[in-house]
Parts: sequence; C-alpha cells; structure tokens
Amino acid sequence: MQRILIIGAGFMGSGIAQVCAQSGFSVHLADTKHETLDNALSGIKWTLEKLFSKQIIKESPETVLARITLEADFNAVTDVDLVIECVFEVESLKREIFQEIDKLAPEKTVLATNTSSIPISRIAQATKRPERVLGLHFFGPVPLMKLVEVVSGEKTSPEVFEKGVSFVHSLGKTPVRVRREIPGFVMNRIFSAAFREAVDLVAQGVASPEDVDAGMRLGYGWNAGPFEIADNAGLDTFLLIGMAMKDMGVEDLIPRSDLIERMVREGRLGRKAGKGFYRYTPEGRRIPFGNEG
Repeated sequence: MQRILIIGAGFMGSGIAQVCAQSGFSVHLADTKHETLDNALSGIKWTLEKLFSKQIIKESPETVLARITLEADFNAVTDVDLVIECVFEVESLKREIFQEIDKLAPEKTVLATNTSSIPISRIAQATKRPERVLGLHFFGPVPLMKLVEVVSGEKTSPEVFEKGVSFVHSLGKTPVRVRREIPGFVMNRIFSAAFREAVDLVAQGVASPEDVDAGMRLGYGWNAGPFEIADNAGLDTFLLIGMAMKDMGVEDLIPRSDLIERMVREGRLGRKAGKGFYRYTPEGRRIPFGNEG
C-alpha cells in the first residue's frame, strides 16, 4: 500500500495523516470543512517542526508535508490503496461514508475505520465488500502513541487483516490484534471500566480529577491519568462513545452519573476548548479547574 485517503481532518485524522506521511506514504487528507483542513495542516507543520528540531525525525518538515494533499471531497478514493475513515463516532455517518466510498473505490482498495467502539461488521454492511473492511483504531495523540488496534469484522478476510497488521508495523507502531469484534474492542473496554469508576468517584465528591490522575500515574504506572486522557481526546468524543456503547447494550461500561453530559453542555470539552476536567492556559499548561494560580 502506497497511497492513502484519510477522511476527517480532526485531531485523529490529522495525526494519522502525519505519521503516514512521515513513513513515506502519499496521503490525501479529506474534509468537507476548509477551516478544519487549514487547521490540520498548521498543526501538522507545527508538530513536524518540533520533532525535527529535537532530531526525532530526520526528514525536513517540508519534505514530509509535500506528501500530504488536502481534499474537499472523496474523489481521490478512485486512486488509493487504503482508506481510513476518522469522522465522529456516529454510526449512521460512518455507514453513509462507507456506502459512498464503496461505489468509487477500486476493488483492491482496503476500507478501514478508526472507530473506537462500533463493531466493524455494522459499518461494513454499508458496502458490497465486507471482506475488505477492517478496523484500525489509533490512539491519540497519534504521532506520540505507539499502539493501534487492528480489528477484524465478521467477514474481514485473513489477507486484509494481515495487511492491516503489516501497515501498522510500517508506521513504527505496535498492533494489538482483535480477532473477534466486540463493542469497544479490547483496550477501550478496559479503559472504560476504569474511567466509569473514576468519573463516578469525582461526581460523588470522593476525590478530585487531579488526585485520581496522580494516583493512576504514581500508583499504577499510567503515563497519563484518566481525566488527562479524556481532556486530550475531547469530552464530546467521550460522550459520543458512551452513547454508542449504550446503543449496543454495554451500559456497564458507561459512567452512572451525568457529569460528562453536563460538562459538554457547559462547553467544557477538554484541551481543545481550554477547559474540561482541567483548565488550560494559552500556552497549553494544565492547571486544576477553577485554580487560576
């Protein structure tokens, strides 16, 4: 696989585009919003410059960026080997996109979704090639996280599954093979169980987000606490994942309190909004919410 179309230029899509370009792939990054594409390109450029200045990458930012083409539609799908869909965690939206790209993509093209919770087969049903559909669930921020879940749907062919595994290796990342689909897959189910309890403890006033995060970092060796992870990913994303999990009948992995829903209504979406479980300074420094010191 040499040519890749990534649909959705948000936090995850732009990160996937960056690591693919860094690995030498020709990347088409598509989004219907020009502002999102512009922000994605600016963010990728900033990150590449940081990595280059620290000698983490050897190629210049200009060389890597030259491999990325911005697209306002999906027409590039007619000439790519792999599609990775990275839109919001809304099943109807994903199915609509897969139905459209299935009509345009060559038979050989592999269709992947970055869904973090929706069974692959439910998305693959929108296509006439379910054997060529699989899940590639990246973890964010993608340039820094080394893990990708490779998820097989009920009809995903062994050949396509192994192509997904090889692709992840080519990015310098480690694949977790999920051979049988289940809502939330593997890693999100484990995290969701911990996050559910963490949210409920905070909602009950038992502990603060910063204390829970410190406890998980120092007591259990997490690189980041559950609330730091949630703020980085976006609480609106977590809310959508929770709704999807509920629709699939796995309510035991969802917080019992409505804390996340209330925070989203208040605009506390996480780092991208400058406030979530923490508040963020213009320089990006994280401080406890309500503490301006």
